[in-house]
Amino acid sequence: MLLDIRPVSTIADYFVICSAETERQIRAVVEAIDEGIKQDAGIDARIEGKSDTGWVVLDYNDVVIHIFSEEQRDFYRLERLWAKAPPVVVLQ
Repeated sequence: MLLDIRPVSTIADYFVICSAETERQIRAVVEAIDEGIKQDAGIDARIEGKSDTGWVVLDYNDVVIHIFSEEQRDFYRLERLWAKAPPVVVLQ
């Protein structure tokens, strides 16, 4: 899910919220996103969290990417917390 948070916050322009089924998948998603953005845009992320906790955040200033385990995503429900932010892309 891609949310445009500009109308409701100044911390970033967009939030990406996604899930992975296993710790290994979370790690792979983090690595793929980070390597791709470094290669394409030359930007380094501030990374918080670890795959074994079920939640990793990649902060690229204007875009913040949240990668969750299914369990943690259901628990924190960021989509509900940021419900006033218009969705740009929603995939199921």
